[in-house]
Amino acid sequence: MTAAEARQKHTELANTIRHHDHRYYVLAQPELTDREYDRLYHELLDLETAFPELATPDSPSHRVGGAPLSEFASVQHLVPMMSLDNTYSKEEMSAFVKRVQKLLPDEKLEWVVEPKVDGVAVSLRYEKGVFTVGATRGDGSAGDDITANLKTIRSIPLKLEGEGLPSLLEVRGEVFMDKAGFERLNNERESAGEARFMNPRNSTAGSLKQLDPKLVAKRPLAIVIYGFGKVEGAMKAASQDELLSWLKELGFPTPEKLWHCRSSEEVLASIDELDVLRHKFKFETDGAVVKLNSFEQRERVGFTSKAPRWAIAYKYAAEQAETTLKAITIQVGRTGALTPVAELEPVLLAGTTVSRATLHNEEDMRRKGVRINDRVIVEKAGEIIPAVVRVVESKRTGQEQEFEFPKKCPECGSEVSRGKEDGESNVVVRCVNLDCPAQVRGRIEHFCARGAMDIEGGGEVLVKQLVGAGLVLDVAELYKLRVDEVAALERMGQKSAENFIAGLEASKKQDLWRLIFGLGILHVGTGGAKALARAFSSLDDIAAAGIKQLKTIEDIGEVIAKSVAAWFSDSHNRDLIGRLRKFGLNFNSSLYQAGAAVGPFSGKTFVLTGMLPTLNRSEATEMIESRGGKASGSVSKKTDFLLAGEDAGSKLAKAEKLGVAIIDEAEFLKMCGA
Repeated sequence: MTAAEARQKHTELANTIRHHDHRYYVLAQPELTDREYDRLYHELLDLETAFPELATPDSPSHRVGGAPLSEFASVQHLVPMMSLDNTYSKEEMSAFVKRVQKLLPDEKLEWVVEPKVDGVAVSLRYEKGVFTVGATRGDGSAGDDITANLKTIRSIPLKLEGEGLPSLLEVRGEVFMDKAGFERLNNERESAGEARFMNPRNSTAGSLKQLDPKLVAKRPLAIVIYGFGKVEGAMKAASQDELLSWLKELGFPTPEKLWHCRSSEEVLASIDELDVLRHKFKFETDGAVVKLNSFEQRERVGFTSKAPRWAIAYKYAAEQAETTLKAITIQVGRTGALTPVAELEPVLLAGTTVSRATLHNEEDMRRKGVRINDRVIVEKAGEIIPAVVRVVESKRTGQEQEFEFPKKCPECGSEVSRGKEDGESNVVVRCVNLDCPAQVRGRIEHFCARGAMDIEGGGEVLVKQLVGAGLVLDVAELYKLRVDEVAALERMGQKSAENFIAGLEASKKQDLWRLIFGLGILHVGTGGAKALARAFSSLDDIAAAGIKQLKTIEDIGEVIAKSVAAWFSDSHNRDLIGRLRKFGLNFNSSLYQAGAAVGPFSGKTFVLTGMLPTLNRSEATEMIESRGGKASGSVSKKTDFLLAGEDAGSKLAKAEKLGVAIIDEAEFLKMCGA
């Protein structure tokens, strides 16, 4: 086959596959069997193997996911992604309609009501009809570049259909995981010995944060498109309903139900109708979005600093269910905190069967008067684990029993302490035994986590086996493990064991701030860990610092300073540090410049905005921090420099108002000595 023949064949195959993807994933009207589709797909892959130049960015082959990323770059939205004001009140909804009518007196208003999909908001950018950039909402001005992950979602067209396409089109939508796909994914995870996900939205968000697109490709993700950002060229819509029709013609999935309303009474009736219908949808919905239909009227109504004045989200009250609280169990976390959990008579709530709910802490449990055998109201209002809201006291029979909070740890039998510690709003009950198996597991899982030492495979299932087999009792003992020891564990093959050991070896080179965070020091998050790594050149310097010195560091208050000093003064922890040193972990900070004062950006705060010509946001941030400076997310009087790129937004205006020095990339690189 000649190159020209291969190109012609590739075009035909790609167009055929795009057609069938749209029929299957958007219209739910497949025309081919799975076997026939797979034959076409593999023919395309074989052709691209023989002629690699045919694997263009819009090729269907990109659906399987590319090479893993080291981190997400930041991408500027061409038009800010604003959030919506929301309400739970029908009175407030009517007031909203009247407020907009007051801004447009004597004009006829038409409203559209759409289901509010409970997913993750994203922006998709198309240039000359080809999908080029996809991003999360982020702070509204910029988000994470998740293009590679979004390309794996088959309901997102990689190339738009039709003629007269805009030269640039930015559309907005919601990525979600449908109910059937979520249940299927959980069953697969359970079969593999992995923990089940709690709800579709959380699993969607977690999927999109994966650095390996091949893993994302295995998740049952979909999208619905409902809005637009920047458009250059033909804009073939003057209203929301026209927009949705046009988007559908271009190949995008759009809301499956739409109501047209001309009064607040009709809006409220549509919201009630949607509340009945939404339980039959294939995806989770948590409300209705009400929008002014006319784009011209929207322009005149305008925006507040955070949200459009012409749209609002009506949130349905959190679903509640009544059931019997059969028992109360105690979970022990990595810091030793004892958390009460309600074991329930299984009840259907928000489309899933719930058998456990959090009671938060002892004080909250006492305040609600919860007893074993009580009839209770359970709610799933944004909680990862459903929560017990209240007791139905009128249904008490006399068979209810007070729960006595344990005086000893249920995991290891050690004594517990009670007290309101620094930074805690409630009395905390903790196991005092640092060698408690529950704490050991929690500390090791935290150490291995992606935000800490990022050790591949070091999740809950493996850690539980390692601790249970007595192979690992603290994070230092991870580095003694051999491949054969790990491979001998249940559900661990040779390859998985090798990957885990390789991940441990690679983690020895991680920067100091990751190690600080991974050690799990109470109250020290990633921000605090980075602050310490900017102020001290090594872990030894941090260990030697006292509370007084620690308190002088920006972003380190008294609570964190006391916690850090106490952690390093403990002989158990000093021994742990000594063993980690012997295993060769990196104790030095790349964020710190020797002596700090000699760093060219020492004491200087930078804010980044807009798209830079050659640097992405993470690269510029690393250059700032490695020279002793600090990268902040917002402009204030303490900002020294605003590093501004193309399409700089509100941060630029604020910097100009405050008299902050504004520099471009060329000047920044000159300051860096690059």
